Amino acid sequence: MNYACTPITGLCRRVVLQGALAILVGSLPFAQRAQAADPIKIGLVTALSGQSARAGEALTRGATIAIEEINAKGGVLGRPLELVRRDDESNPAKGLTAARELIQREKVAVLLGGLDTPVQLAIVPFVNNVKMPFVVPWAAGTNITQNGAASNYVFRVSAMDDEVDKAIVAFAGKTFAAKKPGLILVNNPWGESNEHGLRAALKAAGIEPAGVEKFEANDVDVVAQLSRLKQAGADSLFLVGNVGPSSQVVKSLDRMGWSPPIVSHWGPAGGRFTELAGPSAESVVFVQTYSFFGNLSPVGKRVLAELQAKYPDIKGPADVTPAVGFANAYDSVLVIAGAIQKAGSTDPTAIRDGFYGIDRLEGLIKTYDKPFAQDKHDALTAQDYIWAHFEDNHILPFKN
Repeated sequence: MNYACTPITGLCRRVVLQGALAILVGSLPFAQRAQAADPIKIGLVTALSGQSARAGEALTRGATIAIEEINAKGGVLGRPLELVRRDDESNPAKGLTAARELIQREKVAVLLGGLDTPVQLAIVPFVNNVKMPFVVPWAAGTNITQNGAASNYVFRVSAMDDEVDKAIVAFAGKTFAAKKPGLILVNNPWGESNEHGLRAALKAAGIEPAGVEKFEANDVDVVAQLSRLKQAGADSLFLVGNVGPSSQVVKSLDRMGWSPPIVSHWGPAGGRFTELAGPSAESVVFVQTYSFFGNLSPVGKRVLAELQAKYPDIKGPADVTPAVGFANAYDSVLVIAGAIQKAGSTDPTAIRDGFYGIDRLEGLIKTYDKPFAQDKHDALTAQDYIWAHFEDNHILPFKN
């Protein structure tokens, strides 16, 4: 058959070139075509500076490794994932501003949260109002996911305060024979969440606390509160606070010469705890959801090798600090990708419903089997918790 475009006209030249381009693109490996497509953005809002910067870096690295693995396999819906970060400086107002900017300007498909419960609680009403899927990989406040919204867009791949509080009571009783614990809690929404949970857990165990004392996040001396607990006969302490305030509790105990067993939520794991608290930091035992020590799953072995290859400062398991931030963020990205795949689009409501449709997913912390339902927005349970402490500035599993 003769074609009228010989010699080639401008129009026919474009047709020929377009056809050649289509053939070329069709011959590219799927992963390369995914990289050429518009990315699906995941917005990360967390502390990237200050005392909790190490936690923000762990969340970043966990999300980054997961995204690189997914993109190497062709992305999601034929599109690569892209991480866009913002620093909330552990400040609720700044966290909300960052979330707005990521959603409205960066057009992220899903928002990934950080470690501070007050910051997440500032963001929750906004994301539910604008119908933006929000996955929390660290902050444990119970009412982050159990927020009472008629249409709840908030999910979590992390510990939850009510479950952690039950675990603290059980662990302290079994490990330290704690019969009259004193509660020393940061005076903010996270402390309030745990006061409620610890009181309920102690009541269920038939234990009366020696007392409940509060401290401010910027306090540098907690001797008065601790002295009242000591005078009330506390045989142990249950601690809730992030890195800075928790370190002041430990330093205040040193000044008092009092060394009761300390069982803590995971606040000390979020940053420069050993530097700020001094040698006694190693006496604090805290909850975690993952460790790179012990018998690793095939996923754990692969991911640790990827970490060592990408980050020169990681020589071995002890250097992945805090592992909880890394593991929770890694698994959070996996469930986000699973939800988008189930949704078949980046429509926010379809993605929200996609979380409910995840059947089975092999993660770092565990293999998830239908992790979410309309009345269950937390993927982890108390069975996923482990106990750890610091040794030589590394977080290691606790051995009594």
